[in-house]
Amino acid sequence: MKKITSNSKKIAICLCFKTEAQEAAKYYVSIFKNSKITNTSYYGEAVAKGAGMRKGSVLAVTFQLNGQEFMALNGPDFKYSAAISIMVPCKDQKELDYYWNKLSAGGDKNAQMCGWLKDKYGVSWQVFPALMTEILKDKNIARADRVLAALSQMKKLDLKTLEKAYRS
Repeated sequence: MKKITSNSKKIAICLCFKTEAQEAAKYYVSIFKNSKITNTSYYGEAVAKGAGMRKGSVLAVTFQLNGQEFMALNGPDFKYSAAISIMVPCKDQKELDYYWNKLSAGGDKNAQMCGWLKDKYGVSWQVFPALMTEILKDKNIARADRVLAALSQMKKLDLKTLEKAYRS
């Protein structure tokens, strides 16, 4: 019998889907570099019957996005909320545009604000310049306030405009 081990030091994110777990995992892995699907498991007869799923259909897909562990799980019909989002810090405008365009494709255009977006599966993402972390730590409250005021007027963030607000 194979020994069951656990790495209790890591935290992973579980995303629930009705039936799109494998499709979503492949989609996310295609967007992020250094990403891969690490395992796919399938419904057995007993669990499938109890969950109202087809025996042999995908139960869960584990994957990594830039080294961060995720699981996509089929079954529960939960709805996502922007109260929880996956953050994507970007080094420059080109990278920000890339992730924004890829993740927002087919998503809810009405849910876009201040760097937040919902993808085609309803998952919320924050695509923002990594520099924002430093700006929010700035002891100069007026400077940080100017940046946040500029940010609040945007959907997809514009790094040049944010930097201008920071410097003015």
